[in-house]
Amino acid sequence: MTQRSYRHRGGDQPLLGTTVYGHIRDIVSRFRRRQAVVSVHQGLTLTYGKLEDAVNDVARGLVGLGFGRNSRIAIWSTNNLEWILIQLATARIGAVLVNLNPAYRKRELEHALARAAVECVVMIPAFKSSNYVDIVTAAVPGLKERDGLLSATLPDLKRVILFDPSGREVERPHPGFTTWNELVAAGADVTQTELDSRTDELDTDDPINIQFTSGTTGFPKAVVLTHHNILNNAIACARATHFTQWDRLCVAVPFYHCFGMVVSNLMTLSVGACLVIPSEYFDADAVLRAVDTQRCTALHGVPTMFMAELDHPNFADFSLRSLRTGIMAGAPCPPPLLERVMTEMHDRELLVGYGQTESSPVTHLTTRDDTFERRVMTVGTNLPHQETKVIDPGTGATVPIGEVGEICFRGYHVMRGYYGDQQATAEAIDPSGWLHSGDLGTMDADGYVRITGRLKDMVIRGGENIYPREVEDILYTHPNVAKAAVFGVPDDRLGEELVAWIKPRNGIALAEDELRTFLARELAHYKVPRYIRFVDDDEFPMTVTGKIQKYRMRQMAIRELAS
Repeated sequence: MTQRSYRHRGGDQPLLGTTVYGHIRDIVSRFRRRQAVVSVHQGLTLTYGKLEDAVNDVARGLVGLGFGRNSRIAIWSTNNLEWILIQLATARIGAVLVNLNPAYRKRELEHALARAAVECVVMIPAFKSSNYVDIVTAAVPGLKERDGLLSATLPDLKRVILFDPSGREVERPHPGFTTWNELVAAGADVTQTELDSRTDELDTDDPINIQFTSGTTGFPKAVVLTHHNILNNAIACARATHFTQWDRLCVAVPFYHCFGMVVSNLMTLSVGACLVIPSEYFDADAVLRAVDTQRCTALHGVPTMFMAELDHPNFADFSLRSLRTGIMAGAPCPPPLLERVMTEMHDRELLVGYGQTESSPVTHLTTRDDTFERRVMTVGTNLPHQETKVIDPGTGATVPIGEVGEICFRGYHVMRGYYGDQQATAEAIDPSGWLHSGDLGTMDADGYVRITGRLKDMVIRGGENIYPREVEDILYTHPNVAKAAVFGVPDDRLGEELVAWIKPRNGIALAEDELRTFLARELAHYKVPRYIRFVDDDEFPMTVTGKIQKYRMRQMAIRELAS
């Protein structure tokens, strides 16, 4: 009988049937005096006891302002301690935290606030060249007044709270804004008994978070996640990395993303470990310095972050020998990069992870005991209490072991759905409860999955199916290729042709013919790109989390070829 690409993984330990803050409250009682958060750029350190006190102050304030269970409270900010306080305070009172991308402009902000029916926004004054106060005031003109409807197009929005992560008392830019101090003061009459009762009445299946998809293929959708989804995913990641209260995680990824909020923040706090915030946004120097001075044992990031750290001009000046583990995820991991991280950064137990926002987010991880080949060529096996299968995208049938198909997930980690979009939810989750990832891959007989590309990225050239990831993997083995992205463009004769965008390592000159000859030694002729373009790092269109937006590259290439 043909073995099919299906794997269910049980677990030695049961799923937790509690809420996020129900679990955190237990962790605080066990580790009250241990360091919980170190925000290096803010010069702040909180023990678990002090963290609980600060969370309670913010939670009381939110209740005092009229928010509670199922209220949708957005945060628009870079990485800082206040982000953690809002994350935990909303979980404490049962509100739904809505994560906003720090890179949003007015149109994107309006879409997110409207799609999630946001009732309150907590925000910083500005980020880089973006003046948040000006952007939100343009979107919400009622902020210029003290009372009344804030916005006719955003009728659910009741309040905008402003804070300055530098610690300075923020000045109210318009009468309609609420300051952080006013938020805390609003909770003066909310008792500890009332706060605890609000936490105790919550259910593990309550929604707790709305994440917007990263937008690699277009306008983002609002993913609804529950306490059960994210808490159990965080715990599973902690167990996979053997993470305990003795560990210290340096988090380089943005908090607004599921990787940062769940796999970094919640994973760390769910076991009593210490979360180290090196900077408000990714900075390779700050990350390396934090690992060194804070003696971090773990580091999370997407591949481009690890590349930037390894290529830092003063890399040799930092001691990274405290590193033990961590997770690299969010984008395909080139095998040569993982090898460099394990040797040059001394992070020998670093795991490669895979998943998506809709799956809370992690579905697969390698293990520290896997062979090097499996650690660099696969994304590991599914986490405990999860199911995975690989199907034929056309028929829906589960394909035999080793065949390429669409990867699907089922289990506790699958999202509640897309907020306010039943049609999109039905398209993503089939009647049997399987979440269709849109990713292509294979599964071996032991359940190890290898990602071969996106279903939408697959290129059909002259009737031959080409998976760009396969070509990219070969390009990354070239010693002078630092970054590569392969995608298809329309062709009158063959239907599609391959394009490769390549960044040479350290400015080394590369020739197109040389690369084609190199690829031809490893690949069939039809997989060798017809068009090759050499680019600088900043020419790759990227999401904030380091994912390459191939749909934009395709648009750019089509325009260039037509000119």
